[in-house]
Amino acid sequence: MIELPIYDNAGKKVDSMSIDEGPLGGEVRPALLKQAYVMFHANRRQGSARTKSRGMVDGSTRKLYRQKGTGNARAGTRRTVIRKGGGVAFAKTKTREGYRQTMPKKMRRLANRNALLAKLVDDEVKVVAGFGLDRPRTKEFRRMLDALGIDRTCLVALRGDDRAGALSARNLDDVDTIRVEQLNAFELLNHRYLVVEKAALEAFLAGHDGKEAA
Repeated sequence: MIELPIYDNAGKKVDSMSIDEGPLGGEVRPALLKQAYVMFHANRRQGSARTKSRGMVDGSTRKLYRQKGTGNARAGTRRTVIRKGGGVAFAKTKTREGYRQTMPKKMRRLANRNALLAKLVDDEVKVVAGFGLDRPRTKEFRRMLDALGIDRTCLVALRGDDRAGALSARNLDDVDTIRVEQLNAFELLNHRYLVVEKAALEAFLAGHDGKEAA
């Protein structure tokens, strides 16, 4: 069991909670996390980069000069890859679908939970009893993060109806927000810290919404 401290807005420990490693994978699984990270990253690619091969470039196909007798190196058309204005050797033609990768649903869900376990093991999860924001207040949110010892990139997991928290964090440097039911391995591993309310974390661990980000 992992004993996780719970803090108030001032960074003072007010409670603790126990988390069972079993549902999170039991142990950190680097190979699984790497596979999930690469998949999420590949699926974000736009696939919009385009270049032209020698067959796609406009220009004559006439041989520039005869093969022998000129003293120059052999040359073909002006569209060759070694000439300015010619094509490229390996044209980029992949679409977004060409980069997509998949994983079985059970593996994706386990990777999401295992990434959370990795954060818990490294003491990079900060649980707050409640943000206590009735309206957007960026300064108060910044003070709370400072009190929690957040000095690197931070991912704030919010309840779906917590608009005040989302608006309070959106203008802070190195701070990103995500709905707690959409927590995934890519976002967790891309940030040093995870900040989450106790109720939201309990809902995620219990699968309260019946689904997880996939």
